[in-house]
Amino acid sequence: MAIAMVAAAPAAAIPASSHDATEESGELDMHEYLFGHIGDSYGWHVTTINGHHVTIPLPVIVHGKSGWHVFSSSKLAHGESYKGFRVAEDGEKYAGKVVEQVGSDIVKPFDISITKNVFGLMVNSLVLVILVLLGARWYKKHDAREEAPKGFAGIVEMMVMMVEEDIIKDCVGKDYKRYSPYLLTAFFFIFINNLMGIVPFFPGGANITGNIAITLFLAVCTFLAVNLFGNKHYYKDIIWPEVPSWLKVPLPIMPLIEIIGVFTKPFSLMIRLFANILAGHIMILGVVAVIFLTAKMGIAMNAGLSVIAVAFGIFLDVLELLVAFLQAYVFTMLSSVFIGLSRQEPEAE
Repeated sequence: MAIAMVAAAPAAAIPASSHDATEESGELDMHEYLFGHIGDSYGWHVTTINGHHVTIPLPVIVHGKSGWHVFSSSKLAHGESYKGFRVAEDGEKYAGKVVEQVGSDIVKPFDISITKNVFGLMVNSLVLVILVLLGARWYKKHDAREEAPKGFAGIVEMMVMMVEEDIIKDCVGKDYKRYSPYLLTAFFFIFINNLMGIVPFFPGGANITGNIAITLFLAVCTFLAVNLFGNKHYYKDIIWPEVPSWLKVPLPIMPLIEIIGVFTKPFSLMIRLFANILAGHIMILGVVAVIFLTAKMGIAMNAGLSVIAVAFGIFLDVLELLVAFLQAYVFTMLSSVFIGLSRQEPEAE
């Protein structure tokens, strides 16, 4: 599975000229190899057949000096220009992004294109909705008070109950049901995107939760849930915590630390999820790259290291299945803890 994923990955965001140079030299460009998979692109590379790269073009939607433009990303393939727009090459300003050539200047237009990560996010969200609706369909046809769900519906109920009872209820407290919809959505959204990220064929393989923009959005959602619905005791502990007076006046040392903590908590959520998923992708790609990097070291050396690389790659793939669940679990648990801390009541004297 790891080899299949890697074989298709490099072409995702590399112009045809880069592929040709790599093939002619017979050497693997590690920079393009790694970042071609974990980076974003305006087309989705599916596979390569007889040296021909099969890529799904995606819509480019930009607003430049001449107004709005919507066209297929295939018009920008091979470094070509269309209506003054092109993809900036490596070394240029805004490398890898659509830019507009205005005279001698390069201008970055307002870009809301459907890129690989955006399209992958849409596909994964649709998969999540379908799975939830399939699980909910059982309850429309059966009375859950008299009959326990079986099959797929039973698996969905088991996971929902596990997250709500073992994480949300214990961490948030008495009004946990108020936050269950968001926290359950966050868990399953992260879990599905993590799983789809290690699927080696279309429509899987997009690096969604390894994109810091996605983890930033999730962290902001938790930040808002904590700070918009926190009670007055939560804000009192931030502005005027119960510590010795010399830590509050004349220098507000502890209030300053508490205010910084308000922002560092969601920041840690963002970085933890982003770094762990990104590192997992890079590790798998790096291990399988050994097969190609040792190709010139002789048949015996290449064969021996290839067997080790494949075995270790399969092990990492299995480990990524565990990581996919753990990262969703940890994000939901920490979000629940932060929300629970914002809902605590003062201790009765």
